[in-house]
Amino acid sequence: MAAQSPDQLSGDKAVGEETRELRLVSVSFAAYSPTGRPLDPGLSTYFGVPMVMHEHEVDRRTLFRVGLGTAVAAVVGTEVAFPAAAGATPLPQFPWIIDCDTWGARPPASPIQITGNTTNKIILHHMDFPNVTDYSREHAMQLARDCQDLHMDTNGWADTGQHFTVSRGGYVLEGRHRSLETLAAGEHQVTSAHCPGENGNAIGIENEGTYITETPPPALLHSLVKLCTTVCRQFHLNAWDIFGHWDFRLGTDCPGIAFYRLFPQIRKGVLHSMGVSPAAAPARRWPDIWRFVDSQVVQVAQYLLVNAGYSDLSIDGVFSTEMNTVVADFQTSHGLAVTPDATFDTATWEALAPSLDKDASGLPVQAVQYLLTIKGYADTVGITGTYDHNTMKAIQDMQRLHSLHPDGRVDLSTWCALTGGTVREALTH
Repeated sequence: MAAQSPDQLSGDKAVGEETRELRLVSVSFAAYSPTGRPLDPGLSTYFGVPMVMHEHEVDRRTLFRVGLGTAVAAVVGTEVAFPAAAGATPLPQFPWIIDCDTWGARPPASPIQITGNTTNKIILHHMDFPNVTDYSREHAMQLARDCQDLHMDTNGWADTGQHFTVSRGGYVLEGRHRSLETLAAGEHQVTSAHCPGENGNAIGIENEGTYITETPPPALLHSLVKLCTTVCRQFHLNAWDIFGHWDFRLGTDCPGIAFYRLFPQIRKGVLHSMGVSPAAAPARRWPDIWRFVDSQVVQVAQYLLVNAGYSDLSIDGVFSTEMNTVVADFQTSHGLAVTPDATFDTATWEALAPSLDKDASGLPVQAVQYLLTIKGYADTVGITGTYDHNTMKAIQDMQRLHSLHPDGRVDLSTWCALTGGTVREALTH
């Protein structure tokens, strides 16, 4: 990824904060849409696992209670000008995606840019909109218009922030103009405004609703799998390249605890739809945080770097200039290639993350506990630095969720799953 200076930012504005209280809930899925029509056979098996969510309080950086949780969006990577399509029309290869003209989009406030970067992931969001029971096409198109109005009139953005939107009724809509055009080309994506630091590298998909204690309807999930499969095929990605917003954004509860727990099933559904063998997956696909990303995963990396001897590094989730230097020094001292833009590649993560068991203590345990409190275990797990019984039980639950052996030991695969990555076992079993 090409480096850019901090002044190469979009006009996206910061947003306020909101606190939510979560309740204990139990959720499960059926293989039918809210309208009663059966969903695609072969995918329903990925959404039939009952799950339990845990009480948790988190801060949500949103504009309104029904607003989207995005903030200052870095346009990272070279922007290149491509001629715009002369009048957008529905593309014959994707007739199931409702294009901007069809849902009545306003023209963008400024020219849409196409990034020169290589698309390397999909980032999933929940919209933090109400969990409505209107599953119609008409509602989906109104949702797209409302979202664009919010992003342009209140956030001050050029257009809708995300590339695509999925309604609770399972309708898929183009978000930012030219997203459908560039999907068809499969070369360079539209520069978006859905995740700071990743707007030139990641396809952003917003999912209608709020999914902290509730999960999306089956119709949404099945359309999401279909859309992710299409994005993967067009941009040469894989099921293990799917992440959540909070993996790359600090201070957000998006995509929601309940939705996030479905990610192993969503990835498995995409893998199945693509006809790819789980054996083709890497043992671990870690979140590739880099110097333009501030997130809770960055904070975990900071815990581990301080534990490795870089005691002056702040533990705050902000990828500072100081951290760039520290990462390069850590890589050099461990015989690793110094990555462009201080990117955490697999080799860096696996040299940094220590194995932990019931006798562990200190900063690495705090890092584990910090992530557990964010991801649904704050009712039982505290950030104490002591690997206690409650921490072990939470780790075992996470291991089961990702089809890992639930021994409570934090090995490399458990670290990877905990930080938002994908492990091969989750795609295999």
